[in-house]
Amino acid sequence: MSDSTSRGRLDTPRTSRFAPRVDVEAVGRFSENIARFLGTGRYLAFQTIFVIVWIALNLFAVGLEWDPYPFILLNLAFSTQAAYAAPLILLAQNRQENRDRVSLDEDRRRAEQTKADTEYLARELAALRLAIGEVVTRDYLRRELEELRDMLEALQPDRTDEKPKSGKGDGGKKSS
Repeated sequence: MSDSTSRGRLDTPRTSRFAPRVDVEAVGRFSENIARFLGTGRYLAFQTIFVIVWIALNLFAVGLEWDPYPFILLNLAFSTQAAYAAPLILLAQNRQENRDRVSLDEDRRRAEQTKADTEYLARELAALRLAIGEVVTRDYLRRELEELRDMLEALQPDRTDEKPKSGKGDGGKKSS
């Protein structure tokens, strides 16, 4: 095996061995988890407790005053948190929007298929109704046969009054 075939194709550039490989889906899942956590009551409770402890320590613990009254460091922490949370929340919303779009496309495709199936079944049902309309029903056939019998009886004289002619009802023998 030659050296050029073992390296790969010459018309495609090599990927850098030192470039970091970032899984976009992993970043998206991470941002969704953070956005989901930021919207919970647990997060609000933790943040409220943290702010109360921060303010209490800075107001009442004289030796531990690392952030005096205007609480500039606390404001900086909240600003930093907001600066990171906003893009993560937007990323999570974009991912949800993409999932909703895929779901909507699937629903639309399924609705079109259902509509096509319904139209096909409606055409088949209409064809069956037409076919059944052409089929002779029992009542119709009975009525037609009764009319034919009545017509035949009207055309033929009553046969009960006639006697059979000699030679015909006795097998061809003459009786004496």
